[in-house]
Amino acid sequence: MKLRKENILIVDDDLHILEMLQRHLSSWNFHTYRAITVKEAVSILRDSRIDLLITDLKMPKIDGYELIKFVSEHYPGVPRLIITGYPSVQGSLKAIKSGAVGYLTKPFTKEELKTSVEKSLLSNNEALTKKDRRQIPSKSNAGDFKDLVGKSNALGRIFQIIERVKDNKATILITGESGTGKELIARSIHYSGKYKQQAFVPVNCGGIPESLLEAELFGYVKGAFTGADGARDGFFQAADGGTLFLDEIANSSLAVQTRLLRALQEKEVTKVGSRKSEKIDLRIIAATNGNLKEMVQKGSFREDLYYRLTVVDIELPPLRERKIDIPRLVEKFLFKYGVEYKDRLIGISPEALEIMKRYNWPGNIRELENIVQRAVIMCDGRVETENLPDALKYTIDFPDEDFLPLREQETRYLRKVLAHYGNNKTKAAEILGITRKTLREKLKQ
Repeated sequence: MKLRKENILIVDDDLHILEMLQRHLSSWNFHTYRAITVKEAVSILRDSRIDLLITDLKMPKIDGYELIKFVSEHYPGVPRLIITGYPSVQGSLKAIKSGAVGYLTKPFTKEELKTSVEKSLLSNNEALTKKDRRQIPSKSNAGDFKDLVGKSNALGRIFQIIERVKDNKATILITGESGTGKELIARSIHYSGKYKQQAFVPVNCGGIPESLLEAELFGYVKGAFTGADGARDGFFQAADGGTLFLDEIANSSLAVQTRLLRALQEKEVTKVGSRKSEKIDLRIIAATNGNLKEMVQKGSFREDLYYRLTVVDIELPPLRERKIDIPRLVEKFLFKYGVEYKDRLIGISPEALEIMKRYNWPGNIRELENIVQRAVIMCDGRVETENLPDALKYTIDFPDEDFLPLREQETRYLRKVLAHYGNNKTKAAEILGITRKTLREKLKQ
């Protein structure tokens, strides 16, 4: 099922309410952005096209009334729906005066939420005709990402999300098993949008020793630690204006997570050994094959950082759940390695392709690419079944043999060795480690 065209921003400092709202809205195929503070919500509004704002009223530092008034003046075409756990007549009047078009009291049912959202979006459709709206709708080029191959519904949904986020700097978290193509998604977001001329800086957080990760990310000044003979910029500074891709974010220490959180909140970083902060303007895309929610529960990943990273989340399904994409992926890799290794196009037999479609690919797309690469090298112009590894092919699960008496088992083994050596008793006795006489007696028995 396709995503609906509307983008909904939900703002609430209660993480459970935030997650519940996102879950309901996603079930109706809305695309959602989420924020836990007014400051973060304003940042998303400036960078993204929003069709509906859903906000709580009572929040720390700056409340929802301030956000409503801000949106009313800066983005008058965006309808405002208020949800609150502290209903009052005065609060309702104040909310309406501030520019809200809807008012929903906690606790509310899923159907009540749906009704309120639909009514609010009706006013959004009218607001779209106003000339004073400052947000420009994005063009529809979903699916125009050359490196992403496939026609599954899951990939189509990801195309739609990429189309929505490619021209803004909302923080994105990509999750999925190893080998599903998380970095490819990050690159597609960066290079298909208006920031493609800026730097794309990939960082494997799991490939840098923990003791060095902080210095590599944020840079350091001369004398910050032993061996720091001069000042050096980090990956944040290198990606300024563009995109910083933090792969395997789950492998970062709690100390690094704390600094990442500050960088996301304040849009500034401080080099190791320095007291002076530097402003940065970039988009952060993080990725992991781990379960960050479980890590949050265990205390190994900061909950506040998790919610900062998941303004937009993209979940990549494993290849076994989108086997319809396998033929196109095989075609892509056949072309790539056929040209590289054989200077020509390489085909594949229907039987070989059927075997590849049947296999479950625990290593996902990375494993598929490696198998095709090997097959192209081994084939003579067309990939056949014999060019595929045995692990992909059908295997017979033989049942375990019944247990036999030791003498019968010994007799079977003696006959097997004799048959192998053409009934040469001298050779068989040598292999068995017994004398020829002993072998003859055992055979008589």
